[in-house]
Amino acid sequence: MMFIALTGKPSVGKSCFFKAATLVEVEIHERPFTTLKSSEGIAYVKVDCVDKEFNVQCTPREGYCINGKRFVPVKLMDIPGLIEGSHVGRGRGNQFLGDIAQADVLIHIIDISGSTNEKGEPVLPLSHDPLKDVKFLEKEIDLWFLSIVKKGWDKFAKTVRGENQNIKQAIAKQLSGLKVTEEIAEEAIKELKLIHHPIEWTESDLEELSSVLRRKTKPMLIAANKIDVEGAEYNFHRLKKAFPDILSIPCSAESELALKEAAKQKLIEYIPGEREFTILQENKLNEKQKKGLEFIKKNVLEKYGSTGMQEVLDKTVFDFLRYIAVFPVGNSKLEDSKGRCLPDCYLIKKGRTALDLAYKIHQDIGNNFIKAIDIKRKIVIGKDYQIKHMEVIEIKTKYQ
Repeated sequence: MMFIALTGKPSVGKSCFFKAATLVEVEIHERPFTTLKSSEGIAYVKVDCVDKEFNVQCTPREGYCINGKRFVPVKLMDIPGLIEGSHVGRGRGNQFLGDIAQADVLIHIIDISGSTNEKGEPVLPLSHDPLKDVKFLEKEIDLWFLSIVKKGWDKFAKTVRGENQNIKQAIAKQLSGLKVTEEIAEEAIKELKLIHHPIEWTESDLEELSSVLRRKTKPMLIAANKIDVEGAEYNFHRLKKAFPDILSIPCSAESELALKEAAKQKLIEYIPGEREFTILQENKLNEKQKKGLEFIKKNVLEKYGSTGMQEVLDKTVFDFLRYIAVFPVGNSKLEDSKGRCLPDCYLIKKGRTALDLAYKIHQDIGNNFIKAIDIKRKIVIGKDYQIKHMEVIEIKTKYQ
């Protein structure tokens, strides 16, 4: 399962985002450093379920399905707030940055309303410039990468020369804990034109290498939280203009949490990511709740099309990491061995093959792969066939 990390300075709404996404109970408070250790939970990305295409009702083993919308689990971690100097341990920053090491992607949550300063302390809306927060976090994580790259670099470079090692293999081995692969190391070296031997690489070379490796192994998108605060929209337009190369999505974690809690109590019907909800028990809503729901409807859903949270998760997985969804089934009836219909929806990297899918299902299925069947098109596909988004695939083994 992929690993998504929520990062940012204190008090920008990371824990609220995390709770709204996972419904895991975490402490939420305006004071800085409310979160003292990282929390893990399961969030969900959304795709159209294929059950309607076959006129059946799916029975998911993991995740869930609502009105033809399939929600597929992903791992989410809430990283405690980072501050300037985190890369050298300030505010227990090294510990928190260490939690990021295994992340596949970072969601940088910022307070787009500008109502928290650089320390995470509450200030008047629009009095702090959230664009500074974007630069700050990138710098801190780049410097953290640099500290790891530089650790024992001289000895490392001499060993590479003395043993005539392949530099991309050596770097990948040295930085495997940060998910640096040989392919990523080679891309970075080519991009920076580091044609001379590592022992001759300068401080500037290492700084640039660290930054490139960070971008490739820990790509980052921005969740512009608290978009419902008056004046926040102005800051969001500034953000898009200042950082056109970084994907930024407006969101309101507080609104999403309120809608999910109301849906959990069966007061409303709400599908995450949708632009509307239906009140089910108006007589059980007090005036404060009615006003709150009306505010969300007018200032968030109608204005931005959704709370933005589901879009953040979906774009992180499908657009940013280039994953696709595939439905493996045990037979042409779309069932598994226990008779469950369309029980699984897997997330796999774009470009993965039918054989890759077989191994993801189970080692033995991969080892005994014979062929696969594209259920929708009713054709046989080979082991090298690249799986497409939303395909339904049956794997045949020599034991069937």
